[in-house]
Parts: sequence; C-alpha cells; structure tokens
Amino acid sequence: MDLIDTHQHLILRDHLGYAWTAGIPALATADFTRADYAWLTAGRGVVGTIFMETGVDDADYQAEARLVAGMVGSSGMLGQIASIRPEEDAGFDAWLEEARQLKTVGFRRILHVVPDEVSTTETFRRNLRKIGKAGLPFDLNFLSRQLEPVGVPLLRACPDQVFILDHCGVPDVVAGDWEIWEAGVRAFAGFENVVVKLSGITAYAAPGAGVDVIRPYVERLLELFGPQRMLWGSDWPVVDLGAGLPGWIGMTGELLAGLSAAERAAIGTGTARRVYGV
Repeated sequence: MDLIDTHQHLILRDHLGYAWTAGIPALATADFTRADYAWLTAGRGVVGTIFMETGVDDADYQAEARLVAGMVGSSGMLGQIASIRPEEDAGFDAWLEEARQLKTVGFRRILHVVPDEVSTTETFRRNLRKIGKAGLPFDLNFLSRQLEPVGVPLLRACPDQVFILDHCGVPDVVAGDWEIWEAGVRAFAGFENVVVKLSGITAYAAPGAGVDVIRPYVERLLELFGPQRMLWGSDWPVVDLGAGLPGWIGMTGELLAGLSAAERAAIGTGTARRVYGV
C-alpha cells in the first residue's frame, strides 16, 4: 500500500525551540531528522511526505517554515503545512502571503493548547476565511471534548474552508470516551468540507494497544467519512509514544485490509493529493 505521509514532523534543536517536549522523556532531548525518518520507513511504502509544523516555540514558528521550505523537493518531501496565528490581525496577511511562497500546501493552528475561546472570535474566523479564499486547507487539532462545542461552530462559520481533522479526532482511548468522541466525529462528518486524518490515535491508547483496540475507531470513521474523505499520516515522532512508526504502518495495513484496492489507494495517496494539491 503506497502512502503519502501527511503528518511528518521534524525536531531540529540546533535551529528551533520545542518547549512542549520537555515533559515527554521519549522526545525531550533527541533530534528527529529526515535521515532518521528515511531509515524507519525504508521499504514500507511511503512514497512522499508533507511536513507538518511541529508546535515550535511561538518565537520560532515562522523560522520553522522558512527552514523547511529549503527541504521541500528533496527526500520525498512534497510540501509543508505551516503554522499560522489567525487570532492575531497584526502581521497575519503578510505571513499568509510569505508562507504561500514557502512551498506551503496548508496551514495549522493547534487549538487544544489554547483556550477554547480563541477560535470563537470574529478575528480568528475572518482570518481563517482568508486561508480558504487562498485555496489552502486548514488542519484542526481538537480534543474529543472540543469537537461539538468548539469545533462545530467554527465549521459553520467557515463553510468555504477545507478542513482536515487531525489524529482521528483525538479519542481518549484509555479513558474510554467513545460516546463523546463518536458524537463529535459524526457531527464533523456532516460537513462535506471536512476530511479526517488517520493518524495519531495509538498515542492516546494504552501502551502496547493492538489493532483490536484501534479497529472500532477506524471502522466508525470509515463509516462516517468514507475512504474519499480520509488520508493517512504518521505523526512521527509523536507516534513513538504509541505504536512507533514501523508499527503504525503495519497496523494501517491490517486496519484497511478489508477495503478494495481503490479505497486503500484513496486513503494512502489519493485524498492527500486532492486535498493538499501535491
């Protein structure tokens, strides 16, 4: 199964700050480079990647995009999803224009690390509509508890923006919040401008959780979104908190084995090519 990895992070501490990793021993000190990624994915069907902004320190988010722009086009990197701050008018238009010249194929603002109110302001929504008008998608990071009360109003306010719901909607698999998560992703699936990213979920399950634990979530997402509205991502190196990169690739093959070749191709590469334009 060919895969375009739509969620490839890099951690390059000589260049950028990653304060969020400090409390996570597996990520706190090491670099995670393109060479590391290539070694882990060799022979496993990854035919291209899209870099996903890595939640660098606020002072560094533009520097990250400028750095990564020089990597796009080599080692299979097809484009980047850059960080942006729609909640701030100051400098927004200038960064949107510059980032579009940095081989950017989409934008993200991580919304589970800021107050829920951030995405409810008219400033945020007005600026988000500018991203849609520019023809670029926006990746959404919400916790499952945020999907209905925070996420759905945002979707309603920006009907012309293509959204990607990251990490399967972040179910708390360990805590067993199936009902909250299921109601949220069902509501999201009702918006035709939303696709879902098959990524990240093993990091929210108990250590060692196997396919049998993850399968009900993936099956429900397939039921609600269908393969044409699903794409794949590794969330490397955060995936090391769960199955690990080779493990997640293997699990993906098992989880999707019952689909047709065309359906697997849509999830593996087709939806990514369409949504991100790569």
